[in-house]
Amino acid sequence: MMTKTALVTGAASGLGYELAFLLIKDGYNLVLVDIDAPKLKEVKQLFNKKFKSKVNLLVKDLSKPDAAQDIYNEVKHLPIIDVLVNNAGFGLFGTFANTDWKRESDMLHLHVLTTTHLTKLILPTMIARKSGKILNISSLAAFQPGPLMSMYYASKSYILSFSEAIANELKGTGVTVTALCPGPTKTLFQETVSNDCSENKISFNMACPTDVALYGYNAMIKGKTVAIPGAFNKFLSTIPRFISRNMATKIVRNIQEKNRA
Repeated sequence: MMTKTALVTGAASGLGYELAFLLIKDGYNLVLVDIDAPKLKEVKQLFNKKFKSKVNLLVKDLSKPDAAQDIYNEVKHLPIIDVLVNNAGFGLFGTFANTDWKRESDMLHLHVLTTTHLTKLILPTMIARKSGKILNISSLAAFQPGPLMSMYYASKSYILSFSEAIANELKGTGVTVTALCPGPTKTLFQETVSNDCSENKISFNMACPTDVALYGYNAMIKGKTVAIPGAFNKFLSTIPRFISRNMATKIVRNIQEKNRA
């Protein structure tokens, strides 16, 4: 039986690491991509001690315009990428008028352009083989506008919409696309959002990354299109259907102010 290969972005920590662990545990060879070279090497050393599968590392800044093409150029000589996990991402807190454009531009390139371009480059071979799975990490934030994190919410909404659309296009091809939409999860993400507040002040719904990753992984294996871990998060995702978007936006603004301001 031929060993399968999975490519995971943002694999040095958090959900990316947890998903990479689940993949190598199931016998996949790995291509792990992250900007953090030291942590990436630590992950490889850990995996090499426990598993026999091959682990390839790519140190890349995924916010750069040519990042997806660079990655593809380095992996196209490998056997087919059977699983693609677009996980890398970060958030930014503050009013749009006052946040740093360079940081926002990097976030948009990472969440939107790199995710889309890497999917476009790898997808044709999956379709030709009539087999493949793509897991895009969206967020509970994708279901409504998010004042004080407007660009993050909007970019995650794009990932969800994009994933649902191409999942529909791919029906019958043997290739599936899953959008994982977790709520607050205890990862290093929280430290990158705001200089003034490195963690959520509202923590009652904070999830464990191991549990979130397992939920998303199982949903991907089953070919589920949208995966929302946790009953409370599922409930929250439906609220915008029953109240006005104006009210939903006000509620999110209030939560953000209590959470990080």
